[in-house]
Amino acid sequence: MNEEIRALEPKPLWNKFADLNAVPRPSKKEERVIEFMKNFGNNLGLETEVDEVGNVIIRKPATPGMEHKKAVVLQSHLDMVHQKNNDSNFNFDQQGIDMYVDGDWVRARGTTLGADNGLGVATMMAILESKEIEHPALEALFTIDEETGMTGAMGLKPGILKGDILLNLDTEEDNEIGIGCAGGVDITATRTYKEEEVPADTVAYKIVVKGLQGGHSGMDIIKGLGNANKMMNRILFGGFENFGMRIAEINGGGLRNAIPRESEAVVVVDKIQKEDFSSEMGKLIQQIQQEYKSLEPKLHIEISETEAPEKVMGLGVQELLVKALYAVPNGVYRMSPDIDGLVETSNNLARVTVKNGKIEVLCLTRSSVESSKTDLANSIRSGFELAGFEVELSGAYPGWAPNMDSPILKVLDELYQKMNEDKPDIAACHAGLECGILGKNYPEMDMISFGPTIRGAHSPDERASISSAQKYWKFVLEVLKNIPEKK
Repeated sequence: MNEEIRALEPKPLWNKFADLNAVPRPSKKEERVIEFMKNFGNNLGLETEVDEVGNVIIRKPATPGMEHKKAVVLQSHLDMVHQKNNDSNFNFDQQGIDMYVDGDWVRARGTTLGADNGLGVATMMAILESKEIEHPALEALFTIDEETGMTGAMGLKPGILKGDILLNLDTEEDNEIGIGCAGGVDITATRTYKEEEVPADTVAYKIVVKGLQGGHSGMDIIKGLGNANKMMNRILFGGFENFGMRIAEINGGGLRNAIPRESEAVVVVDKIQKEDFSSEMGKLIQQIQQEYKSLEPKLHIEISETEAPEKVMGLGVQELLVKALYAVPNGVYRMSPDIDGLVETSNNLARVTVKNGKIEVLCLTRSSVESSKTDLANSIRSGFELAGFEVELSGAYPGWAPNMDSPILKVLDELYQKMNEDKPDIAACHAGLECGILGKNYPEMDMISFGPTIRGAHSPDERASISSAQKYWKFVLEVLKNIPEKK
Protein backbone atom coordinates (compact mmCIF):
# COMPACT_ATOMS: atom_id res chain seq x y z
CA MET A 1 0.00 0.00 0.00
CA ASN A 2 1.27 3.46 -0.93
CA GLU A 3 4.56 2.08 -2.31
CA GLU A 4 4.41 4.50 -5.25
CA ILE A 5 4.31 7.32 -2.70
CA ARG A 6 7.47 6.02 -1.01
CA ALA A 7 9.30 6.11 -4.35
CA LEU A 8 8.72 9.86 -4.79
CA GLU A 9 11.46 12.43 -4.26
CA PRO A 10 12.43 13.64 -1.76
CA LYS A 11 12.20 10.14 -0.31
CA PRO A 12 12.83 11.15 3.33
CA LEU A 13 9.75 13.40 3.23
CA TRP A 14 7.38 11.08 1.37
CA ASN A 15 8.42 8.00 3.35
CA LYS A 16 7.67 9.71 6.62
CA PHE A 17 4.37 10.95 5.21
CA ALA A 18 3.45 7.38 4.27
CA ASP A 19 4.42 6.19 7.76
CA LEU A 20 2.29 8.89 9.34
CA ASN A 21 -0.72 8.29 7.09
CA ALA A 22 -0.80 4.65 8.14
CA VAL A 23 -1.83 5.85 11.62
CA PRO A 24 -5.47 6.95 12.18
CA ARG A 25 -5.31 10.50 13.56
CA PRO A 26 -8.66 12.30 13.68
CA SER A 27 -8.97 15.39 15.84
CA LYS A 28 -9.95 14.54 19.44
CA LYS A 29 -8.78 10.93 18.89
CA GLU A 30 -5.01 11.37 18.66
CA GLU A 31 -4.00 8.68 21.17
CA ARG A 32 -2.48 6.41 18.53
CA VAL A 33 -0.54 9.12 16.71
CA ILE A 34 0.75 10.54 20.01
CA GLU A 35 2.09 7.09 20.91
CA PHE A 36 3.49 6.72 17.38
CA MET A 37 5.37 10.02 17.65
CA LYS A 38 6.56 9.31 21.19
CA ASN A 39 8.01 5.96 20.05
CA PHE A 40 9.57 7.66 17.02
CA GLY A 41 11.52 10.10 19.21
CA ASN A 42 12.54 7.49 21.77
CA ASN A 43 13.72 5.07 19.07
CA LEU A 44 16.00 7.81 17.73
CA GLY A 45 17.46 8.25 21.20
CA LEU A 46 16.28 11.86 21.34
CA GLU A 47 14.84 13.66 24.33
CA THR A 48 11.09 13.16 23.96
CA GLU A 49 8.32 14.64 26.08
CA VAL A 50 4.52 14.45 26.04
CA ASP A 51 2.91 17.35 27.88
CA GLU A 52 -0.28 17.14 29.92
CA VAL A 53 -2.59 17.85 26.97
CA GLY A 54 -0.87 15.45 24.53
CA ASN A 55 1.53 17.66 22.58
CA VAL A 56 4.77 15.84 21.73
CA ILE A 57 8.11 17.68 21.96
CA ILE A 58 11.26 16.05 20.57
CA ARG A 59 14.63 17.80 21.05
CA LYS A 60 17.72 17.35 18.89
CA PRO A 61 21.09 19.01 19.53
CA ALA A 62 22.71 21.21 16.89
CA THR A 63 24.88 19.53 14.31
CA PRO A 64 28.62 20.22 14.72
CA GLY A 65 29.46 23.79 13.78
CA MET A 66 25.87 25.03 14.23
CA GLU A 67 25.90 25.44 18.01
CA HIS A 68 26.27 29.23 17.73
CA LYS A 69 22.96 29.59 15.87
CA LYS A 70 19.68 30.51 17.52
CA ALA A 71 17.59 27.52 18.60
CA VAL A 72 14.65 26.71 16.32
CA VAL A 73 11.20 25.31 17.09
CA LEU A 74 9.72 23.35 14.18
CA GLN A 75 5.96 23.11 14.60
CA SER A 76 3.10 21.21 12.92
CA HIS A 77 -0.12 19.59 14.12
CA LEU A 78 -0.67 15.83 14.30
CA ASP A 79 -4.42 15.69 13.69
CA MET A 80 -6.16 15.78 10.32
CA VAL A 81 -9.66 16.52 9.06
CA HIS A 82 -11.54 13.31 8.36
CA GLN A 83 -13.92 13.83 5.45
CA LYS A 84 -15.04 11.29 2.87
CA ASN A 85 -17.44 11.07 -0.02
CA ASN A 86 -20.80 9.53 0.83
CA ASP A 87 -20.13 6.61 -1.50
CA SER A 88 -16.73 5.90 0.07
CA ASN A 89 -16.61 2.77 2.25
CA PHE A 90 -13.83 3.89 4.56
CA ASN A 91 -13.35 3.70 8.34
CA PHE A 92 -11.08 6.51 9.53
CA ASP A 93 -10.76 4.95 13.00
CA GLN A 94 -9.31 1.72 11.65
CA GLN A 95 -7.73 2.38 8.24
CA GLY A 96 -4.70 4.27 7.05
CA ILE A 97 -5.13 6.74 4.19
CA ASP A 98 -5.09 5.09 0.75
CA MET A 99 -2.92 7.35 -1.42
CA TYR A 100 -2.06 7.37 -5.11
CA VAL A 101 -0.15 9.49 -7.63
CA ASP A 102 -2.10 11.48 -10.20
CA GLY A 103 0.35 13.35 -12.43
CA ASP A 104 2.00 15.98 -10.23
CA TRP A 105 -0.41 15.34 -7.38
CA VAL A 106 -0.68 12.92 -4.48
CA ARG A 107 -4.31 12.19 -3.70
CA ALA A 108 -6.39 9.89 -1.50
CA ARG A 109 -9.14 7.56 -2.71
CA GLY A 110 -12.44 9.08 -1.62
CA THR A 111 -11.12 10.79 1.52
CA THR A 112 -9.07 13.70 2.75
CA LEU A 113 -5.34 13.17 2.22
CA GLY A 114 -3.96 14.55 5.48
CA ALA A 115 -1.31 16.66 3.77
CA ASP A 116 -2.72 19.36 6.04
CA ASN A 117 -0.64 19.18 8.22
CA GLY A 118 0.91 15.75 7.59
CA LEU A 119 3.55 17.08 5.21
CA GLY A 120 4.75 19.45 7.93
CA VAL A 121 4.88 16.59 10.44
CA ALA A 122 6.73 14.39 7.93
CA THR A 123 9.24 17.18 7.30
CA MET A 124 10.04 17.37 10.99
CA MET A 125 10.33 13.60 11.29
CA ALA A 126 12.73 13.43 8.34
CA ILE A 127 14.93 16.17 9.81
CA LEU A 128 14.97 14.55 13.23
CA GLU A 129 15.98 11.19 11.74
CA SER A 130 18.64 12.53 9.35
CA LYS A 131 22.34 12.40 10.13
CA GLU A 132 23.30 14.61 7.17
CA ILE A 133 21.03 17.66 7.42
CA GLU A 134 22.71 20.70 8.99
CA HIS A 135 20.66 22.48 11.62
CA PRO A 136 20.88 24.46 14.88
CA ALA A 137 19.47 23.07 18.11
CA LEU A 138 15.92 21.92 17.38
CA GLU A 139 12.71 21.49 19.29
CA ALA A 140 10.09 19.67 17.22
CA LEU A 141 6.65 20.59 18.55
CA PHE A 142 3.86 18.28 17.37
CA THR A 143 0.58 19.78 18.56
CA ILE A 144 -2.79 18.04 18.80
CA ASP A 145 -6.36 19.00 17.93
CA GLU A 146 -5.56 21.97 15.70
CA GLU A 147 -8.51 21.33 13.41
CA THR A 148 -11.31 21.32 15.99
CA GLY A 149 -10.29 23.80 18.65
CA MET A 150 -6.50 24.26 18.74
CA THR A 151 -6.56 22.83 22.25
CA GLY A 152 -3.01 21.54 21.90
CA ALA A 153 -1.59 25.00 21.26
CA MET A 154 -3.86 26.48 23.93
CA GLY A 155 -2.69 23.90 26.47
CA LEU A 156 1.04 24.35 25.86
CA LYS A 157 2.37 26.00 29.01
CA PRO A 158 4.98 28.74 29.17
CA GLY A 159 8.55 27.63 29.74
CA ILE A 160 8.42 24.27 27.95
CA LEU A 161 9.94 25.63 24.75
CA LYS A 162 13.41 27.21 24.82
CA GLY A 163 13.78 28.11 21.14
CA ASP A 164 14.18 31.62 19.77
CA ILE A 165 12.53 31.12 16.36
CA LEU A 166 9.41 29.15 15.43
CA LEU A 167 8.93 27.76 11.93
CA ASN A 168 5.27 26.80 11.47
CA LEU A 169 5.06 24.39 8.51
CA ASP A 170 1.35 24.78 7.82
CA THR A 171 0.63 27.00 4.82
CA GLU A 172 -0.72 25.76 1.50
CA GLU A 173 1.07 27.83 -1.17
CA ASP A 174 4.78 27.24 -1.72
CA ASN A 175 5.39 30.86 -2.75
CA GLU A 176 3.78 32.23 0.40
CA ILE A 177 5.49 33.27 3.62
CA GLY A 178 2.90 33.67 6.33
CA ILE A 179 3.28 36.48 8.84
CA GLY A 180 -0.22 36.62 10.32
CA CYS A 181 -3.54 34.77 10.56
CA ALA A 182 -7.12 35.07 11.68
CA GLY A 183 -8.53 34.22 15.06
CA GLY A 184 -11.80 32.37 15.44
CA VAL A 185 -14.74 31.48 17.65
CA ASP A 186 -17.17 28.53 17.56
CA ILE A 187 -20.89 29.35 17.61
CA THR A 188 -23.32 26.62 18.65
CA ALA A 189 -27.07 27.29 18.51
CA THR A 190 -29.46 24.70 19.94
CA ARG A 191 -33.12 24.38 20.77
CA THR A 192 -35.80 21.76 21.14
CA TYR A 193 -39.10 21.48 19.31
CA LYS A 194 -42.33 19.60 19.76
CA GLU A 195 -42.79 16.78 17.26
CA GLU A 196 -46.21 16.40 15.65
CA GLU A 197 -47.96 13.64 13.81
CA VAL A 198 -47.52 13.71 10.04
CA PRO A 199 -50.59 15.42 8.55
CA ALA A 200 -52.99 13.18 6.67
CA ASP A 201 -53.04 13.08 2.86
CA THR A 202 -49.39 14.10 2.44
CA VAL A 203 -46.57 12.85 0.28
CA ALA A 204 -42.99 12.58 1.60
CA TYR A 205 -39.88 13.73 -0.24
CA LYS A 206 -36.17 13.36 0.29
CA ILE A 207 -34.14 16.41 -0.77
CA VAL A 208 -30.43 15.94 -1.48
CA VAL A 209 -27.80 18.59 -2.16
CA LYS A 210 -24.43 17.13 -3.16
CA GLY A 211 -21.46 17.48 -5.49
CA LEU A 212 -20.18 20.76 -4.08
CA GLN A 213 -16.42 21.32 -3.81
CA GLY A 214 -16.33 22.13 -0.11
CA GLY A 215 -12.89 23.04 1.17
CA HIS A 216 -11.18 24.96 3.94
CA SER A 217 -13.53 27.43 5.61
CA GLY A 218 -10.66 29.88 6.04
CA MET A 219 -8.42 29.63 2.99
CA ASP A 220 -11.23 28.88 0.52
CA ILE A 221 -13.95 31.17 1.87
CA ILE A 222 -12.92 33.96 -0.51
CA LYS A 223 -13.81 31.78 -3.52
CA GLY A 224 -17.56 32.13 -2.94
CA LEU A 225 -18.12 28.38 -3.18
CA GLY A 226 -21.52 26.86 -2.58
CA ASN A 227 -22.62 26.05 0.97
CA ALA A 228 -24.89 22.99 1.08
CA ASN A 229 -26.65 24.17 4.23
CA LYS A 230 -27.49 27.52 2.69
CA MET A 231 -28.74 25.91 -0.51
CA MET A 232 -30.85 23.40 1.40
CA ASN A 233 -32.42 26.10 3.54
CA ARG A 234 -33.26 28.10 0.44
CA ILE A 235 -35.22 25.13 -0.86
CA LEU A 236 -36.87 24.49 2.49
CA PHE A 237 -37.82 28.15 2.84
CA GLY A 238 -39.40 28.17 -0.62
CA GLY A 239 -41.30 24.95 0.01
CA PHE A 240 -42.59 26.19 3.36
CA GLU A 241 -43.55 29.69 2.18
CA ASN A 242 -45.37 28.54 -0.96
CA PHE A 243 -46.72 25.09 -0.13
CA GLY A 244 -46.82 24.75 3.66
CA MET A 245 -44.14 22.06 3.47
CA ARG A 246 -43.32 20.35 6.79
CA ILE A 247 -39.81 19.33 7.83
CA ALA A 248 -39.11 15.95 9.44
CA GLU A 249 -35.30 15.80 9.37
CA ILE A 250 -32.22 17.75 8.22
CA ASN A 251 -28.66 16.44 8.14
CA GLY A 252 -26.26 18.91 6.54
CA GLY A 253 -22.54 19.57 6.60
CA GLY A 254 -19.91 18.28 8.99
CA LEU A 255 -16.91 19.90 10.64
CA ARG A 256 -16.87 23.61 11.48
CA ASN A 257 -13.73 24.26 9.46
CA ALA A 258 -14.99 22.58 6.28
CA ILE A 259 -17.32 24.33 3.84
CA PRO A 260 -20.32 21.94 3.73
CA ARG A 261 -20.56 19.89 0.54
CA GLU A 262 -23.71 17.85 1.21
CA SER A 263 -27.08 18.10 2.91
CA GLU A 264 -30.16 15.88 3.11
CA ALA A 265 -33.68 16.59 4.34
CA VAL A 266 -36.98 14.71 4.62
CA VAL A 267 -40.16 16.73 4.19
CA VAL A 268 -43.86 16.24 3.55
CA VAL A 269 -46.31 18.19 1.37
CA ASP A 270 -50.10 17.96 0.93
CA LYS A 271 -50.90 15.56 -1.91
CA ILE A 272 -53.08 18.21 -3.54
CA GLN A 273 -49.92 20.37 -3.89
CA LYS A 274 -47.80 17.58 -5.35
CA GLU A 275 -47.64 18.71 -8.99
CA ASP A 276 -47.19 22.40 -8.22
CA PHE A 277 -44.57 21.61 -5.58
CA SER A 278 -42.50 19.49 -7.97
CA SER A 279 -42.75 22.13 -10.71
CA GLU A 280 -41.83 25.12 -8.55
CA MET A 281 -39.04 23.32 -6.71
CA GLY A 282 -37.63 22.25 -10.06
CA LYS A 283 -37.52 25.89 -11.13
CA LEU A 284 -35.81 26.91 -7.88
CA ILE A 285 -33.21 24.16 -8.29
CA GLN A 286 -32.50 25.35 -11.83
CA GLN A 287 -32.02 28.89 -10.54
CA ILE A 288 -29.52 27.76 -7.92
CA GLN A 289 -27.62 25.62 -10.42
CA GLN A 290 -27.51 28.49 -12.89
CA GLU A 291 -26.11 30.83 -10.24
CA TYR A 292 -23.33 28.39 -9.42
CA LYS A 293 -22.70 26.82 -12.82
CA SER A 294 -19.16 28.19 -13.16
CA LEU A 295 -18.13 27.74 -9.52
CA GLU A 296 -19.83 24.43 -8.80
CA PRO A 297 -20.14 22.45 -12.06
CA LYS A 298 -20.76 19.16 -10.19
CA LEU A 299 -23.58 20.52 -8.04
CA HIS A 300 -26.51 18.11 -7.99
CA ILE A 301 -29.85 18.74 -6.26
CA GLU A 302 -32.59 16.16 -6.39
CA ILE A 303 -36.04 15.78 -4.87
CA SER A 304 -37.53 12.30 -4.86
CA GLU A 305 -40.48 10.65 -3.17
CA THR A 306 -39.60 8.61 -0.11
CA GLU A 307 -41.13 6.69 2.77
CA ALA A 308 -43.29 8.79 5.07
CA PRO A 309 -41.53 9.89 8.30
CA GLU A 310 -43.01 9.21 11.72
CA LYS A 311 -43.06 12.84 12.92
CA VAL A 312 -42.58 16.41 11.67
CA MET A 313 -41.58 19.68 13.34
CA GLY A 314 -44.15 21.97 14.87
CA LEU A 315 -44.96 24.84 12.49
CA GLY A 316 -43.93 27.63 14.84
CA VAL A 317 -40.39 26.38 15.45
CA GLN A 318 -40.03 25.35 11.81
CA GLU A 319 -40.73 28.91 10.67
CA LEU A 320 -38.22 30.31 13.18
CA LEU A 321 -35.57 27.81 12.05
CA VAL A 322 -35.73 28.45 8.31
CA LYS A 323 -35.81 32.22 8.82
CA ALA A 324 -32.92 32.15 11.28
CA LEU A 325 -30.83 30.06 8.88
CA TYR A 326 -31.70 32.39 6.03
CA ALA A 327 -30.49 35.33 8.12
CA VAL A 328 -27.13 33.79 9.11
CA PRO A 329 -24.26 35.53 7.26
CA ASN A 330 -22.19 32.99 5.36
CA GLY A 331 -18.93 33.53 3.51
CA VAL A 332 -16.92 36.76 3.42
CA TYR A 333 -18.31 39.39 5.78
CA ARG A 334 -15.58 42.03 5.42
CA MET A 335 -12.37 42.38 3.42
CA SER A 336 -9.33 43.91 5.08
CA PRO A 337 -9.07 47.64 4.36
CA ASP A 338 -5.32 47.50 5.05
CA ILE A 339 -4.06 44.36 3.28
CA ASP A 340 -5.10 43.96 -0.34
CA GLY A 341 -6.96 40.71 -1.06
CA LEU A 342 -7.11 39.53 2.56
CA VAL A 343 -10.42 38.41 4.01
CA GLU A 344 -10.74 40.12 7.37
CA THR A 345 -13.92 38.53 8.72
CA SER A 346 -16.07 35.58 7.64
CA ASN A 347 -18.54 32.97 8.84
CA ASN A 348 -19.07 29.35 7.85
CA LEU A 349 -22.54 27.86 8.41
CA ALA A 350 -20.99 24.45 8.90
CA ARG A 351 -23.53 22.02 10.33
CA VAL A 352 -27.34 21.84 10.60
CA THR A 353 -29.14 18.88 12.17
CA VAL A 354 -32.83 18.44 12.94
CA LYS A 355 -34.04 15.16 14.40
CA ASN A 356 -35.99 13.70 17.32
CA GLY A 357 -37.05 17.06 18.72
CA LYS A 358 -33.58 18.62 18.73
CA ILE A 359 -31.95 21.27 16.52
CA GLU A 360 -28.22 22.00 16.42
CA VAL A 361 -26.48 24.58 14.24
CA LEU A 362 -22.69 24.97 14.18
CA CYS A 363 -20.77 27.97 12.80
CA LEU A 364 -17.14 29.05 12.78
CA THR A 365 -16.55 32.80 12.71
CA ARG A 366 -13.05 34.02 11.80
CA SER A 367 -11.38 37.41 11.78
CA SER A 368 -7.93 38.96 11.90
CA VAL A 369 -9.47 41.80 13.93
CA GLU A 370 -10.69 40.76 17.37
CA SER A 371 -13.41 43.40 17.58
CA SER A 372 -14.77 42.46 14.16
CA LYS A 373 -14.87 38.79 15.15
CA THR A 374 -16.86 39.68 18.25
CA ASP A 375 -19.19 41.92 16.27
CA LEU A 376 -20.09 39.23 13.72
CA ALA A 377 -20.43 36.55 16.39
CA ASN A 378 -22.82 38.77 18.34
CA SER A 379 -24.82 39.44 15.17
CA ILE A 380 -25.23 35.71 14.54
CA ARG A 381 -25.98 35.01 18.19
CA SER A 382 -28.66 37.70 18.27
CA GLY A 383 -30.48 36.25 15.27
CA PHE A 384 -30.63 32.78 16.78
CA GLU A 385 -31.62 34.04 20.22
CA LEU A 386 -34.52 35.97 18.67
CA ALA A 387 -35.60 32.63 17.19
CA GLY A 388 -35.61 31.02 20.62
CA PHE A 389 -32.27 29.25 20.44
CA GLU A 390 -29.71 28.91 23.20
CA VAL A 391 -26.36 30.10 21.84
CA GLU A 392 -22.88 29.27 23.11
CA LEU A 393 -19.69 30.99 22.00
CA SER A 394 -16.70 28.77 22.72
CA GLY A 395 -13.21 27.76 21.64
CA ALA A 396 -12.16 31.34 20.90
CA TYR A 397 -8.56 31.78 19.85
CA PRO A 398 -6.58 34.92 18.94
CA GLY A 399 -5.19 35.95 15.61
CA TRP A 400 -1.50 36.43 14.86
CA ALA A 401 -0.55 40.05 14.23
CA PRO A 402 1.92 40.58 11.32
CA ASN A 403 5.45 41.77 12.12
CA MET A 404 7.15 43.16 9.04
CA ASP A 405 10.35 43.74 11.05
CA SER A 406 10.75 40.04 11.90
CA PRO A 407 14.42 38.92 11.55
CA ILE A 408 13.43 35.44 10.38
CA LEU A 409 11.14 36.99 7.76
CA LYS A 410 14.17 38.78 6.31
CA VAL A 411 16.07 35.47 6.13
CA LEU A 412 13.25 33.64 4.34
CA ASP A 413 12.54 36.51 1.97
CA GLU A 414 16.16 36.77 0.84
CA LEU A 415 16.60 32.99 0.56
CA TYR A 416 13.41 32.56 -1.45
CA GLN A 417 14.44 35.24 -3.95
CA LYS A 418 17.93 33.75 -4.26
CA MET A 419 16.66 30.21 -4.84
CA ASN A 420 13.69 31.01 -7.08
CA GLU A 421 14.62 34.30 -8.79
CA ASP A 422 11.23 35.60 -7.78
CA LYS A 423 9.73 37.40 -4.80
CA PRO A 424 7.63 35.41 -2.32
CA ASP A 425 4.12 36.41 -1.39
CA ILE A 426 4.52 37.77 2.13
CA ALA A 427 1.03 37.74 3.53
CA ALA A 428 -1.35 37.16 6.37
CA CYS A 429 -3.94 34.42 5.81
CA HIS A 430 -7.55 33.92 6.81
CA ALA A 431 -6.94 30.45 8.19
CA GLY A 432 -6.36 29.84 11.87
CA LEU A 433 -2.71 29.05 12.50
CA GLU A 434 -1.41 28.12 15.92
CA CYS A 435 1.14 30.96 15.93
CA GLY A 436 -1.27 33.44 17.47
CA ILE A 437 -2.04 31.12 20.38
CA LEU A 438 1.56 30.06 20.92
CA GLY A 439 2.62 33.69 20.83
CA LYS A 440 0.52 34.48 23.91
CA ASN A 441 2.79 32.32 26.09
CA TYR A 442 5.95 32.92 24.06
CA PRO A 443 5.69 36.61 23.10
CA GLU A 444 9.43 36.99 22.38
CA MET A 445 9.58 34.11 19.92
CA ASP A 446 10.08 35.16 16.28
CA MET A 447 7.52 33.27 14.18
CA ILE A 448 7.03 32.54 10.49
CA SER A 449 4.87 30.10 8.50
CA PHE A 450 5.43 28.36 5.15
CA GLY A 451 4.77 25.04 3.44
CA PRO A 452 4.22 23.15 0.17
CA THR A 453 1.31 23.65 -2.20
CA ILE A 454 -1.84 21.82 -1.14
CA ARG A 455 -5.24 22.09 -2.82
CA GLY A 456 -8.71 21.22 -1.51
CA ALA A 457 -7.74 20.87 2.15
CA HIS A 458 -10.56 19.64 4.43
CA SER A 459 -12.30 17.91 1.49
CA PRO A 460 -11.92 14.56 -0.31
CA ASP A 461 -10.42 16.53 -3.20
CA GLU A 462 -7.37 17.36 -1.06
CA ARG A 463 -4.13 16.91 -3.01
CA ALA A 464 -0.47 17.76 -2.57
CA SER A 465 1.86 18.86 -5.37
CA ILE A 466 4.90 16.61 -5.83
CA SER A 467 7.02 19.25 -7.57
CA SER A 468 6.09 21.78 -4.90
CA ALA A 469 7.11 19.37 -2.14
CA GLN A 470 10.53 19.12 -3.78
CA LYS A 471 10.85 22.91 -3.93
CA TYR A 472 9.67 23.25 -0.33
CA TRP A 473 12.04 20.56 0.98
CA LYS A 474 15.08 22.33 -0.51
CA PHE A 475 13.86 25.60 0.97
CA VAL A 476 13.47 24.13 4.47
CA LEU A 477 17.01 22.77 4.41
CA GLU A 478 18.44 26.13 3.30
CA VAL A 479 16.47 27.96 5.98
CA LEU A 480 17.95 25.71 8.67
CA LYS A 481 21.47 26.41 7.36
CA ASN A 482 20.88 30.17 7.48
CA ILE A 483 19.35 30.66 10.91
CA PRO A 484 20.79 33.85 12.53
CA GLU A 485 23.49 33.58 15.17
CA LYS A 486 22.84 34.02 18.86
CA LYS A 487 23.42 37.51 20.18
